Amino acid sequence: MKQVGVLHVITDTTIQSRFTHAQLAEMAIEGGADTIQFRQKTGTTRDMLNAAREVQAICARHGVPLIVNDRADIALAIGSAGVHFGQDDLPIVVGCTLFPPDSIIGASARTEGKVMEAIAEGADYIGFGPIRQTSSKPDAEAPKGLDALTRMCEIAQCPVIAIGGITVEDVYDVIRVGAHGIAVISAVCGEPDPPAATQRLVAEIHRAKRD
Repeated sequence: MKQVGVLHVITDTTIQSRFTHAQLAEMAIEGGADTIQFRQKTGTTRDMLNAAREVQAICARHGVPLIVNDRADIALAIGSAGVHFGQDDLPIVVGCTLFPPDSIIGASARTEGKVMEAIAEGADYIGFGPIRQTSSKPDAEAPKGLDALTRMCEIAQCPVIAIGGITVEDVYDVIRVGAHGIAVISAVCGEPDPPAATQRLVAEIHRAKRD
């Protein structure tokens, strides 16, 4: 089974403008993040490609996998470790034919049916959320909460990565109900000290997995 990380830090330059994608990746890795996700919704494809290349170079230097959100073309162009598809993006089954067999393919799924469909098509992990209210995604659905997350972790035959408004205070409970890990934006990118914020999240994940 492919190694899916437990702390996916999604770099973002929309909710904050102090740091670039590359700077955020560097700081998150310094703090202990074991996966970086590159997500950029605006700008030209060329700008996105250049930014993703910078992040890929940092991840490669540290031996941390980079997963590109949504954009299969960018992921293929930079040779990232994997790609994450939303429910309205390229079908998982198509993505699996485009990428090398050792690539990590993630999929967002918000219902039991979509979870099973994504797994059947070859997803290596499921991103499920939003767990809490989130401001980083304008079209985010209503929060799913821990009960729905528990159910998804029970039915999914692959790691579940919880996402959406998760704070350091939530991490313990999220992991204890069965999530393999978490994906965060604001909890690192929006914090005054991203490396320290990442360290706190990592510590909570490991505490929950130990108990």
